[in-house]
Amino acid sequence: MKPISYKRHRFPADVIRHAVWLYFRFTLSFRDVEELLAQRGIEVSYETIRCWTLKFGRQFAHNLRRSRPRPTGRWHLDEMVVKIGGRRMFLWRAVDDEGEVLDMLVQERRNKAAAWKLLRKLLKNYCVHPEAIVTDKLASYRAAARDLGLAGRHRPGGMRENNRAENSHLPIRRRERKQQKFKSKASAQRFLATHAAVYNVFNLQPHLIRRPTLRRFRAEAHRTWAAATAAA
Repeated sequence: MKPISYKRHRFPADVIRHAVWLYFRFTLSFRDVEELLAQRGIEVSYETIRCWTLKFGRQFAHNLRRSRPRPTGRWHLDEMVVKIGGRRMFLWRAVDDEGEVLDMLVQERRNKAAAWKLLRKLLKNYCVHPEAIVTDKLASYRAAARDLGLAGRHRPGGMRENNRAENSHLPIRRRERKQQKFKSKASAQRFLATHAAVYNVFNLQPHLIRRPTLRRFRAEAHRTWAAATAAA
C-alpha cells in the first residue's frame, strides 16, 4: 500500500485517521465528529474535519481497495434515485453475493448507455467475466449485456432475485438523509466511493457469526485500516 503523508498538519496522524474513520464508518455529520473529538479533549473545528475527509478520504479508499480479496463471481446490479442539487439523478451500484460493494456511478440517465458504462467499468477494474449478473427487469441491462458479450451470464429477475442489491442501498439512504441530500454530482461520487471502501472493510454482518468470530474479524478489519492509513 502507498504510505500516507501527514506533513504540515497541526494535528497528529492518529487524530486525523480517527476523525476520517468516524465520519465514513458511522452515520455522522462533521459537527457530530467535532463533538466526539471534543469529548476526548481534542478541539478541532468541523470545517477542518471536512478538509481532512476531502484530502485523505480518497487516499485511504485507494489503499483499502487494493487490500480487498477478489469479489465472488455473482454480481448484483441495481439503480436508485437520488436528489442531487435539486435534480433527479440515478446511482448505479454493483455488489457481489456477499454484500461487497464493487463499484458505483452517479449518472443523469436510466438507459442503456448508463448501464453499459457501469458494466464496462466493472469489467475493466476486475479484469474477469462474472459467472452471473443478476439485475431487475430493466431492459437497459439486457441491451448493455448483449453489447458486451455477457448476454449468456445475465440473469434478470424481480426484487426477490436481486434482494442483495436492494438491501445494500440502505446505508446510502441513511447517509443521504443525514447529509440532507447530496450537493453535487462530483461530491456525491467522491463521498460514495470512499464510503464504499470503508464499508466493505467493516461490514462484518455480526448477526450471522458467533461472538468469537466477530472479535477476530473486527481485529482484522482494524489492522487493515491501520495498514491503509499508515504514515510515510
